[in-house]
Amino acid sequence: MNRRDGLKWLALLAGAATLPACATHAMRGTGDLGVVIERARGRLVVVDTSRRSLIGEVDGLGDLSHASVVFSRDGLHAFVFGRDGGLSKVNLHTLRIERRIMQAGNSIGGAICADGTLVAAQNYTPGGVKVFDAHTLDLVADLPAEYAPGKLSRVVGLVDLPGRRFAYSLFDADEIRVADLSQPSAPRVERHLGIGRQPYDALVTPDGRHYIAGLFGEDGLAMLDLWQDAPQVRRILAGYGRGEAPLPVYKMPHLRGWAVAGRRAFLPAVGRHEVLVVDTESWQEVGRIPVAGQPVFVMARPDGRQVWVNFAVPDYDRVQVIDTRTLAVLASLNPGRAVLHMEFTPRGEAVWISARDDNRVSVIDTATFVTQAALDVDAPSGIFFTSRAARMGF
Repeated sequence: MNRRDGLKWLALLAGAATLPACATHAMRGTGDLGVVIERARGRLVVVDTSRRSLIGEVDGLGDLSHASVVFSRDGLHAFVFGRDGGLSKVNLHTLRIERRIMQAGNSIGGAICADGTLVAAQNYTPGGVKVFDAHTLDLVADLPAEYAPGKLSRVVGLVDLPGRRFAYSLFDADEIRVADLSQPSAPRVERHLGIGRQPYDALVTPDGRHYIAGLFGEDGLAMLDLWQDAPQVRRILAGYGRGEAPLPVYKMPHLRGWAVAGRRAFLPAVGRHEVLVVDTESWQEVGRIPVAGQPVFVMARPDGRQVWVNFAVPDYDRVQVIDTRTLAVLASLNPGRAVLHMEFTPRGEAVWISARDDNRVSVIDTATFVTQAALDVDAPSGIFFTSRAARMGF
């Protein structure tokens, strides 16, 4: 290094020493960051998944009683969808809200398109999907869920698809729609009618091929093969649902928590103490696994070797782990009262679990089931890591 280069480095180091804390913090990458929802306080807690630690808090996010989060492609920004219709863009380095808008009266989630340019929110009131520029949060498209003159449906099951496309379901209209936003000023919407009564949630498979909506009003699911030139809705798993003898449903399962491992899918049986095993080639049920309660989330470790399950009341203090090869329950854990969410680290060596009523997030080793850390978080619910930015449907 010559004298001139040496002086440049000294100047850079001297400048860095005088930067504010948020600026020096911004030198870090975002791959090991995530957020935990403090639902009672309307607040995000930003976490470091490598150090298993809390970094800071972001207040002023409104009603987070049914909050969800998606991330920008670089993992720097979290887009937070609140139940009150608020959409907030949060910088994870500066721990600040860069912009917040009230885009609806009642909202339950959203998605971000494949190239990261468009953010979409699904709304109950008014029924429909609103699409925003991810950089500015300016509205670029409004897709009302009108299914009859003057009648708007609640929207559920919004997911991103390859390209600038989104799929979603209309709870009140028994319908699936696929919206192409290649030209946001002129969106094209395909309608698939008569899919079955009251679709309550949906998912897209990891390869982006199949969009599957769960039905609350009848048994079975509705599936759309998006690889077809003219896709038609197919009904699958006629026995899936509340079954021949309807049972009380204490909490509806979340289909985003389905586990797809190899050519098998593992999904919660509605109202039953079972996890269903489904062949993803034939879409036929090939097994049922007895579990401790009514499953809510059935989530696969990133390598597909394990499936972790949490439950509705009265068993909501328990988590069970299933071996996807033997279909046996490997372990039963008690990470705390009111387990609401689980999130695996990017490569699955650990899972973070929120226990709302114990004000705790536990970090558990997925090989040994030993608790590696216990973090104090006020009424934690959803946990979301920036690794979701690289995954479809998340």
